[in-house]
Amino acid sequence: MDMFRRRDDEALPSIKPVPTERVTTVLSSGIIWKGSLSGSGGVRIEGAFDGEISLRGLLVVGESGRVTCDHLRANVVIIAGAVKSDITAEKVEIRSTGRVWGNVVVSSFSTEDGAFMRGQIRMEDKVEIGDTAEPLSDIHASDDDQT
Repeated sequence: MDMFRRRDDEALPSIKPVPTERVTTVLSSGIIWKGSLSGSGGVRIEGAFDGEISLRGLLVVGESGRVTCDHLRANVVIIAGAVKSDITAEKVEIRSTGRVWGNVVVSSFSTEDGAFMRGQIRMEDKVEIGDTAEPLSDIHASDDDQT
């Protein structure tokens, strides 16, 4: 039994999530932001955001948060507000107050009772976030070539 514990303890550091899974930047309620959000870190949106998001780290859309973009990319996305966007992420959580309009490509997906989503979910073993936002058509070009 001790032998198994040691293996588990030794394996834990290699499977820890991305270290940027904490909020370091907040867009407060009452703030309206239009533009592009990219980089590394954790961002919480309580206001309104309209533009492109490509983030290595955590994105939290709070209950008062409203996000509109063509394609949102982040490692982890937690939604308690409203998101109108396609989403590519390793993990997506839609809380009970969360509303999503868009298609989702994800490795891990969860919802709470009361959560709303209109769109399709495609689960993948591994999801590549990339450093910049790419159009969905570019990502699936290899799928089209196989037909």
